[in-house]
Amino acid sequence: MTGPAEQRRRAWLRAAGAGALLAAWRPAGAQLKTADNPEANPVWQKLRASLFQSRPIAPAADWFSLVLPARAEDAAIVPVAIQTRPPASSPATTIEKLWLIIDNNPSPLAGVFEFTPESGRADLETRVRIDEYTHVRAIAQTGDGQLQMALGFVKASGGCSAPPSKDLKAAQATLGRMRLQVQPPAAPGAPQLVQLMISHPNSSGLALDPVSRLYSPPHFVRELKVTLDGRTVLAADLDFAISENPNFRFYVLPRSDGELRAEIVDNQDLKFHTQVMLRRASP
Repeated sequence: MTGPAEQRRRAWLRAAGAGALLAAWRPAGAQLKTADNPEANPVWQKLRASLFQSRPIAPAADWFSLVLPARAEDAAIVPVAIQTRPPASSPATTIEKLWLIIDNNPSPLAGVFEFTPESGRADLETRVRIDEYTHVRAIAQTGDGQLQMALGFVKASGGCSAPPSKDLKAAQATLGRMRLQVQPPAAPGAPQLVQLMISHPNSSGLALDPVSRLYSPPHFVRELKVTLDGRTVLAADLDFAISENPNFRFYVLPRSDGELRAEIVDNQDLKFHTQVMLRRASP
């Protein structure tokens, strides 16, 4: 992740921490707010050109899908799931990298996720903020270097400026607490489902604090790395579109007993981690 394109992408994600909010992606009055013609959105057109240049992006094949509600109950915690149909039998059906894009958010690039063979299955679940009616895109790069896009449309508004669930003092008291839960495999040798829960305000900088009546500065998790005995399982660059108290569900494929470790860094360069011993199920 050291090429010029990756450096630009990281700069875009981190710009929100300085209050820029990636306004360049949002031509005034130009956002497409209906489900019609998803390719017509100027925000998407600009982001597509910057991230993928002229690379072709095919519609998602039947083994890869994006699951999200048509209408969100709460725009600040909209569930999003990327699902694959196992097993990944060839590079063409193996996801190595995933971009999660929310067209009409103040910062559309919600996150970039990288999977390794240690994950065993490139499924992912999390919760995001949705600021306006919008298309949501999951763009996967497969092991053979091709791009595929799964697409959905969500009716929601106000998620990025929604007030936090607790005041700043209470949030600071539990800042950085993390917990890993690992479920037993569905069958011996199968990937195991992991849930990572993080106590963090993940403030967008757009929400009015209900106590102080001031806008809290942006404060969000910007990097996530999960390892198994030092080998990367999942790595992600994130943005404030991820909901308060980030929650991720993903898979790990243990080949032996070992330490599963999760590390995060936020946009104030605060670092936190947690770990759990993972026992490989016997055949």
